[in-house]
Order: sequence, then C-alpha cells, then structure tokens
Amino acid sequence: MKANYPSYDEIRKLEYKLTEMKNEYWLHHDLFTFQWWLLLIIFILPWIVWWRYVDKGRLKEIVLFGALLMLLVGLMDDIGANAHLWSYPYKLVQLLPRLVAVDYGILIVAHMTVYQFCKTWKSFIIVNLIMATIFTYIFEPLSVWLNIYKLDNWKYIYSLPIYVAKAVLVKWLVQVINRKSKSM
Repeated sequence: MKANYPSYDEIRKLEYKLTEMKNEYWLHHDLFTFQWWLLLIIFILPWIVWWRYVDKGRLKEIVLFGALLMLLVGLMDDIGANAHLWSYPYKLVQLLPRLVAVDYGILIVAHMTVYQFCKTWKSFIIVNLIMATIFTYIFEPLSVWLNIYKLDNWKYIYSLPIYVAKAVLVKWLVQVINRKSKSM
C-alpha cells in the first residue's frame, strides 16, 4: 500500500526539475537586466566604499559584527523565503535563494558603518532606528517597485523592528565576546 505522502525520491525529482527551471529563468530573465546590474552595484560598491573608510584599528571587531550579522540575516532571509513571506523575482546569483546583494552587501555594510561610528548604545539604537526606517519605507518599496523584491505574505511594517532587533542582538553578542576574550 502506497503512503499518502510523497517519497524522498519523488521530492528530489521535483527539486531537480525546479532547479533546472530556476536556472533557465535566471539565465533568460534576470542575467544582465537593469535589475541584475543594479544588484551587482549594490553588492560591490558598498564594500569598496566601506574598505576605504573602515577604522582599520577596529577591523577585527567590526568584521566580527558584520560576519555574525550576515549569518543572522542569511538565516532569517532563508526562513522568510521558505515560509513564502517574500520572494525575489530577480537575483544576482541563481544558486543562492536569498537576495545576496542586499543581505551580504549594502545592508551589512550599512550596519557595520553604524556600528563603527556609534560608540554608545543610545546613539547605536537611534541611528539603527533611522536606518531601519529608511530601509523599511524607502528601500523596500523601491525594491518592490523595481520587481526585485516581492511581498507575498509580509508587510513593510514587520521589517522595522527586525532591522533594529538584529543589530542590537549582534552588537550585544560582540560585546560579550570581547569581554570574554579580554578576561582570558
């Protein structure tokens, strides 16, 4: 008697077919379009500017902040995309399910810049709130308008506290790591 749910092999066959379809879509729909070039620029340019102005004396600390934030952002984006809260009609790289240019480019660089220049918790939270508002109400709608980002079961307002909370969590974690490493 056959089970009422798909087998692992059936799922793998569908995943393989879906991957083929996504690759074809990306190759013929995304690659070298205006949106693709824009994603490439917002992935690379912020890193070039950041490298020029980063405090090299605090480089390890700032990169730790950025790396931990990348992990968290990537995880959250995967969860949201897999839960069909949002999707990305255009991608820089098809092999990755998330919006790499934003998640690992402009967003991380912006947060690392805020981390570098805002030494107190108060200034860090205030500037992150301002940045979160800009990302939520300007960049996200612009991305939707450009068809780079699609809100499936999500509203802009949901993003605002997440932008701030993830930055606060990672700053706290970096401070804990720094304290522990100094006490050793």
